[in-house]
Amino acid sequence: MAAELHVELVAADRSVWSGEATLVVARTTSGDIGVMPGHQPLLGVLESGPVTIRTSDGATVVAAVHGGFISFADDKLSLLAEIAELADEIDVQRAERALERAKSDTDAASERRADVRLRAVAVR
Repeated sequence: MAAELHVELVAADRSVWSGEATLVVARTTSGDIGVMPGHQPLLGVLESGPVTIRTSDGATVVAAVHGGFISFADDKLSLLAEIAELADEIDVQRAERALERAKSDTDAASERRADVRLRAVAVR
């Protein structure tokens, strides 16, 4: 069996995804990071961006994550997000409307959230 790490992606209001993976890529304040089994322990701050999880069965799970923390030790990775949603859950038309509305209102935070949601769908 290939080396695995256990991943928990949790938002403030729910557990978003949990399972075994071979690779997780996330954006931190220090830049993008890839975590594989055996990685050095880490604790970091998540930036808004897509998180890509390559599952043990070869599938890819993508989530739009807006802030939070990433922690890894003993082949257990925790992504504790302020807001997170799986790319499969994102309504593209709604996200596009939200992006346009945020641009016209010059609401940078809303614009960033809508943009991350659309990027997560594109990665998927």
